[in-house]
Amino acid sequence: MKSTRIGRVSAIVAFVIALGAYAVPAAAQSGQLKGKVVDGQNKPVEGAKILMEATDTARKFETKTDRRGDFVQIGLPPGPYKVTATKNDLTQMFTVRVGLDQKEVNFVLKPGGDSGAMGAEEAKKAAARVENIKKNFAEGATLTNEGKYDEAIEKFNAVIVELPKCFDCYNNLGTIYARKQDWAKAEEAFKKTLELNPDNVEAFSGLATVYNAQKKFKEAQAMGAEASKRLAVGGAAGGNANALYNAAVIAWNSNDFAKANELLTEALKVDPSHADSHFMLGRVLINLNKLGEAATEFETYLKLAPTGPNAKEAQANFDALKAYRK
Repeated sequence: MKSTRIGRVSAIVAFVIALGAYAVPAAAQSGQLKGKVVDGQNKPVEGAKILMEATDTARKFETKTDRRGDFVQIGLPPGPYKVTATKNDLTQMFTVRVGLDQKEVNFVLKPGGDSGAMGAEEAKKAAARVENIKKNFAEGATLTNEGKYDEAIEKFNAVIVELPKCFDCYNNLGTIYARKQDWAKAEEAFKKTLELNPDNVEAFSGLATVYNAQKKFKEAQAMGAEASKRLAVGGAAGGNANALYNAAVIAWNSNDFAKANELLTEALKVDPSHADSHFMLGRVLINLNKLGEAATEFETYLKLAPTGPNAKEAQANFDALKAYRK
């Protein structure tokens, strides 16, 4: 009886797992705001408070300028913002639209300075443009998850025409090309992401996937190390299910299944409905010979994403493994 069970496990592992690279999902919609604050003599203003208020949601973000007068804020949901720079009794405000790329706003703090507020007609046109961009991006993400890759590529390229610096678009294109196993285009897209956003963890993880799939293990290891370094330095993984998932993908590509298990378990503590983490954890648990637990993870994925891109494999895995559940 025992030898039969072992043989069945080997067959299941051979059938279910190819131990190949696994592409990360499409990135979430977010933008960046950067800029510079100078005084009336064009000298940098250090320590100026930058307040970003989303006028449609009332969310607030705050940062300060460095010694060069520069500031940057990442992870801004697209939409209208009131951005104010303040230092001592001087202040200047701009109304801007943040999209999916990197927006730049510069301030001059001097007595009697222009507020820089956007006119009503200009704001209306900008709002329509941003809404169209958001629509194309959202449709691209949906088409990607439905496996309609060529249509998704068209949508993301349409956004890039409007926003040439849309690093999320290039990152998603890299993911799509990786799923199509067009490794050259995937590599090109991920590298473009890093050109625009040098610390993008998902792009480094994507390149690790691309190189691993081509058995360029030295390059894959280097990219995985870059991603892990940025997660550690920036603390990006803490409390972020997507970042934890990406770190787990890196561990998976390195065949470090124990580490992948740890990271995915943490990701699901942060977000129990993170479908991709359930699917990936099922794969990892098979390699750890925890077949009953793996079946449960595939079943959970199917409940969360019944028509998701991994539904077919998840169903096959669940059917093969459900008998091992206690």
